[in-house]
Amino acid sequence: MRRPPMGRVTSESDTLRMTAIAHAPAAPRADLASDTPRDLGPLRRPSTDAALREDAVVWLSSVQRDGRPHLVPVWFHWDGARIVAFSKPNARKVDNLRDDPRVMLAVGTPGIDFDVELIEATAELPAERASEVIGDGFGAKYRDLLRRAGLSVQRFAEVYSQPIVIRPTRFLGYGGQGWDQGRALAT
Repeated sequence: MRRPPMGRVTSESDTLRMTAIAHAPAAPRADLASDTPRDLGPLRRPSTDAALREDAVVWLSSVQRDGRPHLVPVWFHWDGARIVAFSKPNARKVDNLRDDPRVMLAVGTPGIDFDVELIEATAELPAERASEVIGDGFGAKYRDLLRRAGLSVQRFAEVYSQPIVIRPTRFLGYGGQGWDQGRALAT
């Protein structure tokens, strides 16, 4: 696999070859209620599942009222169909999501192949408090980080009391093995 030398400005065609769509968006199934998570399993690359299970943060992008993007890292739990994150109730991202629930996420650690996943999704702000939806998976995933921060799961849920339920609508690949093989493009 030929890579551009370090320091070289890449051309648009190099950039286009480095981005690859993982799969086309799934058509909504009529037999599923709108509040039921769709199984988008076949639409994910294996590296995406690993990142959603193991990575400490997902980057959440929302849009402010004036149209400017707002990008923040959030701790999250992936249950196989949806991402559940938590926020302080008066945070900018919460206000943004009240106005426009469409979001984009990025997850994965870009190594030499820039293998990350971009995820188009819709976010919901449930009325339940974080303590009601946080689940054991979140506590297990963040046990060490919570301990290092001097927080219990209960205290985290008190501070970050607004749950954010994120339902993926499309998984877009970015980079990864085979980026130079001319696959379809994520733009």
